[in-house]
Amino acid sequence: MASTTYRVVQWTTGNIGKSSVRALTAHPNLELVGCFAWSPDKAGHDVGELSGGQPLGVRATGDVDALLALKPDCVVYNPMWPNIDELARILSSGANVVSSAAFITGHNLPDADRERIEQACRLGGSTMFGSGVSPGYAELLAIVAANACDRVDRITIAESSDTTFYDSPDTEKPVGFGRPIDDPDLPRATEQGTAVFAEAVRLVADALGVELDEIRCVCDYAQTTEDLDLGSWTIEKGCVAGVYISWQGRVGDATVVELTFRWRKGQTLEPDWKLDGEGWKITIDGRPTVNMTVGFAPPLDFGATTIADYMVLGHIMTAMPPIHAIPAVVSAPPGITTYNDLALTLPRGILRRN
Repeated sequence: MASTTYRVVQWTTGNIGKSSVRALTAHPNLELVGCFAWSPDKAGHDVGELSGGQPLGVRATGDVDALLALKPDCVVYNPMWPNIDELARILSSGANVVSSAAFITGHNLPDADRERIEQACRLGGSTMFGSGVSPGYAELLAIVAANACDRVDRITIAESSDTTFYDSPDTEKPVGFGRPIDDPDLPRATEQGTAVFAEAVRLVADALGVELDEIRCVCDYAQTTEDLDLGSWTIEKGCVAGVYISWQGRVGDATVVELTFRWRKGQTLEPDWKLDGEGWKITIDGRPTVNMTVGFAPPLDFGATTIADYMVLGHIMTAMPPIHAIPAVVSAPPGITTYNDLALTLPRGILRRN
């Protein structure tokens, strides 16, 4: 089978970006031609070394014009949050974008920002796609599972995780972790901090061909009864160390798509929420009802010795769904695209050969 090589620019080398660089350079059909350095101190350094590996002969730069002049087929966009100015500039140049940066459909953005992305795609003839492990991959699994049914009543994706050793205050504080348990603004903060999951609800509903009347967020919290040292930050006694979130897509009075998340930290939680395993339970209520349990484990040769090593698995799972989508995204029509619009994304080029 003939294969195409895609020229790729990596955008940032944070935790997800490092895993992305390693995957891109190992892939036989992807050529890493450039890398954007988000911070000036990384500019000029070899991308391989920035990613914890051997030199690759590609240096990171803050010169966006120089990167876009390379005429990449695709930019792998891995900052923590999307920057609309950056995305519009990339897409209007003609480069496609696959992203892990809190983007699924773009409906979480202000209307003007989403229209800027659409306009940039029209101008450049390019395509914008967002995924990750959750949201993204988890919803794709649910959509695939529903293909076994001749009737669907409801789709539920329930995620549970002990995040004690997930040291990322920049992403967890906006969700509500660390706030006083009686803070009246907690629900609003949690809704804003997890709003990308409303896009994921919309993605699943769209796969069903359903127009939702409402997407709502319902939250609950648990506090720590002692100060909780998490390494780079501390959650004080009486503050939130457990977050439960339910994003619900409703038609009339019925919830037809629900994404739930129960995250806890430490062993001093009140109430002491028990987790129903780590990972996801996906339920397609219908005919038939389909149940799927998804968990993750390191390979036998992983050789991890620290919690930080194990966190790399999460980074890999976040980085890979956008990367696997590159061929389908490059071939897609211009505009914002989702899993519902693409040809089936395939895990090509990653079979280990001894």
